[in-house]
Amino acid sequence: MKKGLSIFDRYLSIWVAVCMIFGAILGIKFPGAVSALSKLSIAHVSIPIAIVLWIMIFPMMVQIDFSKLKDVREHPKALWITLVVNWLIKPFTMFFIAVLFFRYIFSSFIEPNIASSYIAGAVLLGAAPCTAMVFVWSYLSGGDPNYTLVQVAVNDLVVIAAYAPIVKFLLGLNKMVIPYSTVFYSVIIYVLIPVLLGYAFRKHFIRSRGKEWLTNVFVKKMKNVTIIGLLATLIVIFMFQGKTIFSNPIAIILIMIPLIIQTYLIFSIGFAMAKGLRVRYALAAPATMIGASNFFELSVATAVILFGLGSPATLATVVGVLVEVPVMLSLVNIVKKKCYLFKKCDLGLPQCKISSGEVNLQ
Repeated sequence: MKKGLSIFDRYLSIWVAVCMIFGAILGIKFPGAVSALSKLSIAHVSIPIAIVLWIMIFPMMVQIDFSKLKDVREHPKALWITLVVNWLIKPFTMFFIAVLFFRYIFSSFIEPNIASSYIAGAVLLGAAPCTAMVFVWSYLSGGDPNYTLVQVAVNDLVVIAAYAPIVKFLLGLNKMVIPYSTVFYSVIIYVLIPVLLGYAFRKHFIRSRGKEWLTNVFVKKMKNVTIIGLLATLIVIFMFQGKTIFSNPIAIILIMIPLIIQTYLIFSIGFAMAKGLRVRYALAAPATMIGASNFFELSVATAVILFGLGSPATLATVVGVLVEVPVMLSLVNIVKKKCYLFKKCDLGLPQCKISSGEVNLQ
């Protein structure tokens, strides 16, 4: 057992699995409650999910020092990695991997029309880089919160302009309904509101308690709040999709395989680029995480709009949620274990040591 870690940190993977199962069971046992909660939405953007997401990312938002945002222009490499991986590589690798598995490797198990729907769901995932959840992965891996905010903000702007055209191009949909309202409200609810709340509370805490208290006391105490918010998010999401998941166990496994391969592939590409460009660790960590992770809230909402709640395409996006958390937690562990490969890493881990601004193996 590792010293200094809370019960949430030590057994996080177990808690994640338990909350997924618990949420799915709640969804099956209490369909009336799920139906009522699902109606609380704006342009198919779920308000209940937004609330638990706010709880999850609030501690990270309070850490953001907006006065330092101007300094990110001095470190453009990580931002370019994010843009290249997310928009020039990821949607297309997702498409080709989905086609390879659903249309060819799994052709004996999946009917052609179902395969096309799974490919559509996979594309909706691949074309939507992570927004809210990336703050969690950056936080857990020791990334720079200010730079993470900039990366997310830039991606949100690109999502609004490029998400629908990329999806339309890859799927060949001539008359696709462009869900700009869903994209717009997703950005406001999942990102803008928690950012503004974090900014307001940060100013209040610094004015009333001081910056040192904020950094050394509040942030440390709030770490478990982030984990609790993450677990609550999983419970709510799997409440909505529990019946679908339990009724399609074989389909779930078949969909998981290409999504997992895609996630590790994109992470490896971003990791290699950050290492090759000698990006410092605090910027490299979120840069690799944004590409690997998905904006699954937007993907699920878009799938519902385009194909319907019970469609195979929507199921594929829901499986993206199932894959997301366990796989991303494994990537957080990988990037922390390999932190010595990056420039200027100061995580306080045995493998990282600062010496004249460079990282050496101990």
